[in-house]
Amino acid sequence: MSGNSLDAASPSRGARLRQAIRPRQFLAYLGVGLVGTGGHYLTLVALVRWARLDPVVATTCGFAVGAIINYFANYHLTFRSRQGHAGTMARFFVIALAGMGVNAGVMATCHRGLGLHYLLSQVAATGTVVVLTYLGNRFWTFREVQHD
Repeated sequence: MSGNSLDAASPSRGARLRQAIRPRQFLAYLGVGLVGTGGHYLTLVALVRWARLDPVVATTCGFAVGAIINYFANYHLTFRSRQGHAGTMARFFVIALAGMGVNAGVMATCHRGLGLHYLLSQVAATGTVVVLTYLGNRFWTFREVQHD
């Protein structure tokens, strides 16, 4: 016994992590994200192959396409928000812009800095961004508002 009577009543680290992440909600977020990521990647590949844009510029355009898809799908499906669109959308796009910056940074580091193929670089960027944006959207954009 540790001497702290609260230890027995405290949730385990795993329970706290499950409560923070909400596995089912995170899976829904991933599913919605696959659709948005599809829009992102299609835009990226089209702009690189046919418009001959630099991959870092093209991924930024693709990220914007994916963000629009993700906002509406997450609003209705993942978080089932009942909040007004004005504030929720503004918060979502703050998170999306932060994610876009991280995405471009990881893409530039992997593609330009390390010389990785642009699609492999994008996979690394996507993996990083999905976790960060989920947490931002879960705890800020679509936070559950307490009504008295």
